[in-house]
Amino acid sequence: MARAFTPKVITANALLEGDVVYLTEDDRWSRHLSEAELLTDEAHAQVRLLMAEGQSETVVGVYLANAAPGETGPEPTHFREEFRRTGPSNYAHGKQEHFPPRT
Repeated sequence: MARAFTPKVITANALLEGDVVYLTEDDRWSRHLSEAELLTDEAHAQVRLLMAEGQSETVVGVYLANAAPGETGPEPTHFREEFRRTGPSNYAHGKQEHFPPRT
């Protein structure tokens, strides 16, 4: 029996900077998960994934990541995506200055 499709976002790394990026509904790559398009239909998600994978001059490592609707946009449902969103945790720098730790 097939598993039910869960909401997802398309994520990758920016080719030149290496930053984590998310595909938006208007086909932009944003560094903010809150701007990502939340995909709730499996067929539509696969079409969007194929389109994103075709942008090899802009991004690398494109994949679908589980997400859930949140008050300000999609939220990660797995620790890996939370880590990718906020960056390394050894000390506050870069993204961590903008995303304080959750308590």
